[in-house]
Amino acid sequence: TYILARIPVFSHLFLRPFPIIRPTYVIITAIVLNSEDKNMFKDKNGQFSAGKLIAFIAAIVAVIIVAASCFTVVPAGHTGVVVNMGRVSETVLQEGFHFKTPFVQEIVQIDNRIVKLEVATDAFSKDLQTVSTVLAVNYRIAKDMSYSIYKEVGSNFESVLVMPAVNEVLKAVVAKYTASDLVASRSEVSVMLDEELNGKLNARGIFIEDLNIIDWDFSAEYIAAVEAKQVAEQNLIKTKTEQEEQIVIAATFSPSPRARRTATATTAMRRRQPPRRRPSAYA
Repeated sequence: TYILARIPVFSHLFLRPFPIIRPTYVIITAIVLNSEDKNMFKDKNGQFSAGKLIAFIAAIVAVIIVAASCFTVVPAGHTGVVVNMGRVSETVLQEGFHFKTPFVQEIVQIDNRIVKLEVATDAFSKDLQTVSTVLAVNYRIAKDMSYSIYKEVGSNFESVLVMPAVNEVLKAVVAKYTASDLVASRSEVSVMLDEELNGKLNARGIFIEDLNIIDWDFSAEYIAAVEAKQVAEQNLIKTKTEQEEQIVIAATFSPSPRARRTATATTAMRRRQPPRRRPSAYA
């Protein structure tokens, strides 16, 4: 530091990657430059003492560390859970600047912004079909419940509370519908999942803001069966259509009942009359 204090340009380049050290460097540089002609860093023989300078620098650094431990800053969208010697306090710090007891209190920051979680899991439908589902769940932590979540679960609440609840609720809801009903009732299933999850997690301080079903996927056997059924239904419709067309054509070109009676009577009269003889060429 003594050398850097004498070379301002070099010290500026050297300390540029270390912005935290700059305040300490400025204080020490000012003291060194203002005390070169005094006895602050000189020994009994009047010579410069590096030991005194090192001890002085160590004292300044210790003071700065203690001062930095006396306050904390909670960023936007977060809350600070106060931990006193391992004991979680019910006091929750809001966003901004706060003082704390150095080396006694620890501030654990909890993110209270909306967090997106994607969950992929398998479930069985009412007709025992395997349904592979991908859900997008947006949730947040209530600010006034941050301390209780950290106290009971810790900071890993997503894997401990949210994901197991999503898997359990999804399997319970899917089991109420057949595979075909799941496709037709997608919006209804999404609303039911949202309500069930909120009912399960709200007491813990976790709130579901939005839930979307990204994808339904069924087994290859079920998809093949559905396609075969669709082909059979299309063939049946085609057959019925052709039969109806033939009936319409037959009804259009067939004679009326009166014409059929007239033709029948004419045929009967012709059968009763004797055949006519042709005149002979020799008569």
